[in-house]
Amino acid sequence: MNKQIVAKRYASALFEIAKEQQLLDQLEAELRTIKQVFAENEEFLSLLNHPKLAVAKKKALLKEVFADVSVPLQNTLMLLLDRHRLDIVTELADEFVALANEARGVAEATVYSVRPLTEDEKQALSEVFAKKIGKATLRLENIIDPSLIGGVKLRIGNRIYDGSVSGKLERLQRQLTR
Repeated sequence: MNKQIVAKRYASALFEIAKEQQLLDQLEAELRTIKQVFAENEEFLSLLNHPKLAVAKKKALLKEVFADVSVPLQNTLMLLLDRHRLDIVTELADEFVALANEARGVAEATVYSVRPLTEDEKQALSEVFAKKIGKATLRLENIIDPSLIGGVKLRIGNRIYDGSVSGKLERLQRQLTR
């Protein structure tokens, strides 16, 4: 079965548990951390998937590494280990974050700028573009891109809003060459 479909099912179940126990923010933060651990330590995942390592040792290793995470998330990791599905942790985390964002009316966005944006600038961008897409707020990640010359480029999902100087120059060039 497709990893994305399986991850959605686990994320939905975990999301329902998080809502019931009012652990939405905590589980989201923990899942982001776990995703980062798995992404940065491929050897760790390969060790957990190694066939010669006993399941009991794998569970002990998971409990030791993720001792500080909440019980529902520990149980989910153990279930994924039992079902040989630890390879979907990244997708599960992404799906859970998407569900949590949808419940809060928040969207993830990436803003590209020539220099780091101040908190006031991020807030202003969030307010303006959140209204355009029908969300309460935007969670912005600022990426520095000197090729923009000036202005900003904002990516929300598969939509790009280009207010950069380089983008305006490209549009001008296309108009002049027609």
